[in-house]
Amino acid sequence: MALRLADDTAWTAALNRAVNTAGEAFDPAPDGSTVTLRNLVRGGWHSGGTPTPVRTPVDGTVLAHLPRLDADTARDAVRAATVEHRAWAATPLADRVARVTAALDELTVHRDLLALLLVWEIGKPWRLACADVDRALDGVRWYVEQIDRMLADGREPLPGPVSNIASWNYPMSVLVHAELVQLLAGNAVIAKTPSQGGAVCLTVAHALMRRAGLPATLLSGSGEELSEVLVRAPEIGAVAFVGGRSNGGKVAAALLDTDKRHMIEQEGLNAWGIWNFSGWDTLAAHLKKGFEYGKQRCTAYPRFVVQRDLVDAFLAMYLPVVQSVRFGHPLAVDRRWSAGDPLPELDYGPLISAAKADELRRKVEEAVRGGAIPLYRGDLAGAPFLDGQDTSAYVAPSVLLAPPGRSRLMHAEPFGPVDTIVVVDTHDELLAAMNASNGALVASLACDDEEEAAKLVVDLQAFKVGINKPRSRGDRDEPFGGRGASWKGAFVGGDLLVQAVTTGADDRRLYGNFPDWTALPPNV
Repeated sequence: MALRLADDTAWTAALNRAVNTAGEAFDPAPDGSTVTLRNLVRGGWHSGGTPTPVRTPVDGTVLAHLPRLDADTARDAVRAATVEHRAWAATPLADRVARVTAALDELTVHRDLLALLLVWEIGKPWRLACADVDRALDGVRWYVEQIDRMLADGREPLPGPVSNIASWNYPMSVLVHAELVQLLAGNAVIAKTPSQGGAVCLTVAHALMRRAGLPATLLSGSGEELSEVLVRAPEIGAVAFVGGRSNGGKVAAALLDTDKRHMIEQEGLNAWGIWNFSGWDTLAAHLKKGFEYGKQRCTAYPRFVVQRDLVDAFLAMYLPVVQSVRFGHPLAVDRRWSAGDPLPELDYGPLISAAKADELRRKVEEAVRGGAIPLYRGDLAGAPFLDGQDTSAYVAPSVLLAPPGRSRLMHAEPFGPVDTIVVVDTHDELLAAMNASNGALVASLACDDEEEAAKLVVDLQAFKVGINKPRSRGDRDEPFGGRGASWKGAFVGGDLLVQAVTTGADDRRLYGNFPDWTALPPNV
């Protein structure tokens, strides 16, 4: 049966809603075809920069135009944000709480719009897009209730605004969430719009934040052009970065000769170890959920390290899980669908771009040519798509056994629906294979004997380790960070996020991963 777009979900309708909600943040196109986003600088929305088209990974069409600002414009924006920062830092906490709460209330009113924008901009299925928005809003409301306690020991805002450079995959629950907490703590905030996706959602969100009286700056441009300003400008009080190791390493290097506060989250190869284990049904449920958003997240598990004696039982459980994964156009429904019916229940939609999809396919081909054994390679046949739509950003799941040591999939996170399996015979081999990327954000060990597991996980180089369960970024009071090369600077989450963006008498040894020391919070 031919599929169609669900009613009232077309991009033109979503964009019209966005413009009606936050008209001050958009420049209409002269020919009426699409819009160009404005930048939130110097206290208001301004046109400028070189417009570049932003395409949706869902079907490859142009959504809007995003201006690329130059370094001089960004420098002016930082100076203006610094002036706002001084006034905001002196604003009584009760007033800050009231304004952040007002922003949350408005964001809640427009929750469905923000989620629909994310579906189109970054390809998240509806359920996951809603979860991204909800986690941001619910999480910040928890901080609103806790901020008095968190600042009770006399902690003060930083000397300058916080600069936020985040990846495209969680615009609300990572970037906007962090900004609103930073604002609660008394800091003005600057955010760089991710170039690959989320720009319209973030524009609407920041328009609502600005109307509530929050000193937020949102600017767009290439990282190469703007990073020098957003990282090294002397006015910046802290840098919060979320992204890959290549760009994160550049940010960390730029901060080496400064004493600037920083939180640099980078990916690692998160691994599940399977050792002396028999609870396959429970593990199957965890692994199916792990395919959400096509594993385009920093806490996904793309590596499985399996005891040789368990390989047959593991594959008997695991391969049906992979084959059951559902992906496709996140808004494609059959002709019988009517308003009020649920939108498609998919595990994931497209990858973030056709270029990223092509790169991942090349990595798989490279690994197979190098000797990896393909256990499963899915295809797009039968996936829900609209007739004639561009499908170049979609990638079916793949599973490779024994990736060669020289392949990129052996040591680096694929950031897509590609899993690799490594077979081991000893505890030492298990630990070495699970620690292949010199540090990770999370790791898990499936083992029937929890005492044996507890001894093994001590040597895993991951910030959070689960025994017979996955770990994630977490919400509210749960800390988050990384070990080794996966994290640089102060850890975040719960009280640690507020401590990272404020100053106090006990700042000499913040919890974090620094060149001279690593301090882990208790009970991670």
